Amino acid sequence: MVTHVVGIGKCTVTSDVSAVLVTYSLGSCIGVAIYDPGVRVGGLLHFMLPDSKIDPEKAKRIPGMFADTGIPMLFKTAYGLGLEKRRARVVVAGGSAILDESRRFDIGKRNYLALRNLFWKNNVLITAEDVGGCESRTLYLNIATGEVRVSYASREVKVLMQGDAKGDVAGMSIGTP
Repeated sequence: MVTHVVGIGKCTVTSDVSAVLVTYSLGSCIGVAIYDPGVRVGGLLHFMLPDSKIDPEKAKRIPGMFADTGIPMLFKTAYGLGLEKRRARVVVAGGSAILDESRRFDIGKRNYLALRNLFWKNNVLITAEDVGGCESRTLYLNIATGEVRVSYASREVKVLMQGDAKGDVAGMSIGTP
C-alpha cells in the first residue's frame, strides 16, 4: 500500500488500488471521502472554510480550502476518472469545535452546514459521517477495498464504511453535527 497525504485545502483523487488516502488534523475542518465501488475510484478533500466569498483570490489559487469550491472540484475530478454519482459513496468527518469552547465562531458547524446545503442542492447523499464534538480526527480511504476509517488521539479507530476485496461498501453514521 502507498499512503498519499492530503493536506489542508488539498484534494486527491485516484484509481490506483494500491493507494490509501489520508488526511490529518480534522478539527473544525472537514474531510470528504468519495468512492465508487463499480470502478474503484476514490478521492479525499480536506476543506477549511465554508464560503470562498471571504477571499475569492485565495479560492482561485486554492479551491480545496473552501466547501463551495473544493467539493465541486473533488466530484469533477472523480467524474474524470469514471466515478458515477449514482454509485458514489460519500463519507464526511470533522467539523469539531476545537479551540472555540465559547462556540463564538462555530466554524466546524458552519463548515458542516455548507457541505450539507451543497449536497442537498446536488442530490448527494452521505453514506456515513463522524462530525461534531471537540476532538481532532484523521480520515483514511483505502482505494482497493473502499474502507473508510477515522481515528482519534484519545480513542481507537472506527470504521465508517466497510469495504471488501471487491470494493463493495456499507456505511454507518456516528456523531452529532
